Amino acid sequence: MPGHKQRHDLVGDVVAGDVPLYAGLDTMKLSRGVLHDAERRAARAWGVDLCRFSVGGSTHGNQAVALALGRPGDEVVVSRTLHRSMLLGLVLAGLVPVWVRPEVDPAHGLPVGVAPTAVDAALREHPRAVAVLVGDPSYVGTVGDVAGLARVAHAHDVPLVVDAAWGAHLGFHPDLPPHALALGADVVVTSAHKALPAVSQGALVLARSGRIDPRRLDAGVEATATTSPAGGILASVDAARALLERDGAALLGPVLEAVDAARARLGEVDGLVVLDGPGTDPLRLTLVLPGTGADGNAVEADLLRRGLPLEMADRDTLCAMVTLADTPAGVSALADALLESLARRRRPARPLAPSGVWAVDPEAASTPREAFFAPRETVPLEAAVGRVSAELVAPYPPGVPVLAPGERVTVASLDALRAARAAGSRIAYAADPSLATLDVVAH
Repeated sequence: MPGHKQRHDLVGDVVAGDVPLYAGLDTMKLSRGVLHDAERRAARAWGVDLCRFSVGGSTHGNQAVALALGRPGDEVVVSRTLHRSMLLGLVLAGLVPVWVRPEVDPAHGLPVGVAPTAVDAALREHPRAVAVLVGDPSYVGTVGDVAGLARVAHAHDVPLVVDAAWGAHLGFHPDLPPHALALGADVVVTSAHKALPAVSQGALVLARSGRIDPRRLDAGVEATATTSPAGGILASVDAARALLERDGAALLGPVLEAVDAARARLGEVDGLVVLDGPGTDPLRLTLVLPGTGADGNAVEADLLRRGLPLEMADRDTLCAMVTLADTPAGVSALADALLESLARRRRPARPLAPSGVWAVDPEAASTPREAFFAPRETVPLEAAVGRVSAELVAPYPPGVPVLAPGERVTVASLDALRAARAAGSRIAYAADPSLATLDVVAH
């Protein structure tokens, strides 16, 4: 393998650089240990005992961790804003979620992290819970109190697991927040292809032993990994780690200054809310638009015409993800384009309306695993109210579920989905993305 034998005349240059791990980067018997050595280097870089690379993104990492945490039927305290990959990891592992909601900042209507007091209350109410799972930084770049969450979790003698898919750069420049492991987390899953320059699907699972059994974590990784890993992806993760250690601070510094300058310029726009301050990833440029009256979908279209795609755009929010691969000139050009588009798209201000994605309170009717494997039927959306969802439904971006398997469908959850679609979000993961129907557990 691979079957293309590097013949570009068959399917084109799309296979260039496609080298397997087995009989490619290493021998078929892995006698050189190149992957093991690379994983040890990454573990040292983040100051932990164990690292595993993934060619399945943070999705694979999250699901592998879920398999390592407990046994079917065990409870885990879970932030509702976690990505669907971890929630489906609960299905695979048979874990039962105890949901905690992030706090929402009234100034911008976006989540700012789960409060340690909320996690403490959940653990007191569910003393047999075996772990705490949160996502930090959030998709919109807000940063929570990870150190406080670690203290609470450890006071109850359970591990803190952090999905830091968007935060692989944290801790590698003095102007960036520390990474979650430095703040006391036991396990971090992070994407090397989001904030770092690895090939798509490259990710890392980083853990310290103690509250996590390394053998169980290894077993979880192996159980959910492909047996034909792409060597190019794995090598790119190692290269991204090396770059971050060697040149990360030098590359990040000028870009951080450029984003600060862009925030200052955009902050002068009347009615525009620009996320800033200690609770924000300094490299994420997130704008809240209602005070300007502009429609974020129209602004995104203006930017796309200029070759400046955003990470996220809906009617009320724009989010640009800046990385060490960006340049100050590129960040400045983005600010220019945003200022021009916002001036052209300005309309009368509208009230700030926080997304229902952050506010819907789930009503558990069964475990996610029971609902996932239960007989199901497809019903018209309105007829689904009161029934138990058999599927996971989330507006994308950001991919945060409004409905998960095992939850009762409510008027509030359907209203949140409709509002997200009206604001320009794609309804993802549902069997019927048009929302005309929903799959529910059969009577």
